[in-house]
Amino acid sequence: MSDENDQKPETDDQLAGKIKGSARQIWLAGLGAYTKAEDDAGKFFERLVQEGEQLETKTRGVVEKQIKTVEERVGDVRQRATGTWDRLEHMFDERVSGALRRLGIHRREEIEAMERRIQALEAELEGLRDKYEDRSEEE
Repeated sequence: MSDENDQKPETDDQLAGKIKGSARQIWLAGLGAYTKAEDDAGKFFERLVQEGEQLETKTRGVVEKQIKTVEERVGDVRQRATGTWDRLEHMFDERVSGALRRLGIHRREEIEAMERRIQALEAELEGLRDKYEDRSEEE
């Protein structure tokens, strides 16, 4: 029994040393893994940022092309719609004017033209009256 007791403390010390050594190695391996992961994560993050910037550049060009295409189409539609509205407005004006003429109602432009003509005739008549009165006074 004494042989077993004599060897046991040496075995325990050796075992404790091995466990300490293994624990230290595990600790150091963990620190190394943490450092490596941190470095790799930083590089990985930077690579993701670069790829994101490249993708943004590519998609920006595509999106801008699509926006231009849509704007051109909207412009074409707007021009066609404006032309259609102008034609409709012109047709409406013609039909309303025709209906008013058939009813004997004159357009504003025609009434304004008649008013100018009446004013011109009144001015001419006034001039003739003045001449007539001047002649009457002379005789």
